[in-house]
Amino acid sequence: MKKHTFLIAFCFLVSLQLHSQKYFTRSGITQFEASEKAFEPIEAINSSTTVLLDTNNGNIVSQVFMAGFQFRNALMQEHFNENYMDSYQYPKATFKGNLDNFSIVSLKANNSYDLNGVLSIKGINKNIQTTVSVKVENNRIFISGSFYVNANDFDIKIPSIVQDKIAKQIEISIAYELIEKK
Repeated sequence: MKKHTFLIAFCFLVSLQLHSQKYFTRSGITQFEASEKAFEPIEAINSSTTVLLDTNNGNIVSQVFMAGFQFRNALMQEHFNENYMDSYQYPKATFKGNLDNFSIVSLKANNSYDLNGVLSIKGINKNIQTTVSVKVENNRIFISGSFYVNANDFDIKIPSIVQDKIAKQIEISIAYELIEKK
């Protein structure tokens, strides 16, 4: 009888642990800034990034729909989607990676982790390495950070007429608030 009770209790605890392994959001913020200082700002924000974090191993995946980037200038948004990103042919960008040495058990109020993975834009993969801030607060995990990419790494053609207005290094910033997936 004791073995049977122990087995039921063990299965219940394991199912609870498995149940709380993943955190996610569908409203993560991804933004980019590609401005040269002397010209009009070239920046956009997307507030509908989907992110999933496996707290058992630090694996993280994200997906952002390119047409979801919002610009201050509607014409910039149109050019971004139609001329630069081919958003209708390549509707999303993805990231698959890992927070190195991540541990939900030892996660304190604020920690830094190396984030390594592969960013895929327009069907082209690029390795990304950066450091992100990870904190836990009110049963939520917050991840924020930034990294740089080059437009030519993803075969993004910049016409010569605007080439001097767009930065060679594009800063991508992330701010994700993840909740437990139930």
